[in-house]
Amino acid sequence: MLTIWGRLNSHNVKKVVWAAGEAGIAWQRRDMGGSFGYTPAYLAHNPNHLVPMIEEADGFTLWESNAILRYLASAHAPHLWAGDARQKARADKWLDWQFAFADAQRDGFLQLVRVAEAQRDAAKIAATAAATGRLMAMAEAELARQPFLSGAEFGIADIAMGTYAHTWFTLGFDRAEGGEKAEVPHVRAWHAALIARPAFAAIAIPLS
Repeated sequence: MLTIWGRLNSHNVKKVVWAAGEAGIAWQRRDMGGSFGYTPAYLAHNPNHLVPMIEEADGFTLWESNAILRYLASAHAPHLWAGDARQKARADKWLDWQFAFADAQRDGFLQLVRVAEAQRDAAKIAATAAATGRLMAMAEAELARQPFLSGAEFGIADIAMGTYAHTWFTLGFDRAEGGEKAEVPHVRAWHAALIARPAFAAIAIPLS
């Protein structure tokens, strides 16, 4: 059985949990990181002091969330990263790009989820809405050409970016400074398709 080490309120852990569900393999999750801290045994395998990390039944361990997504697809679910080298590369670029989106979204997420309302910085929230809106326009253009970021079929690129897109919609970052909704109908349709997938239910928890 695959063990996923990490707290479920981490976006990067959510990605791996979702991918394991999509892969159809037996898995279990163990809390680690954040308020749970890190054990010496965990840090012996992952000196980054970060989550997630996976551990296979034979003792193989791997950290870095998107490396884990690529591994799970290669080892357990080739359909999640399908096609020839060029098709895989076109999907793969969105896994790397997702980190730029995560960076752009971080301040606003922290303000709305982990900072008391009276202490929130409205400027940081507005900056997050603007920055992520500009980036999401890039995903909108891609999804106007194809149904998934991975291509014609759902795959690991959709898991990586879909986790952050769900937060974007949940917290209302799709609103520009003027209060209007971002014009991203293809992203909206893609997001609706993602959250309807049965494996998504394992990460459908309140943001914290």
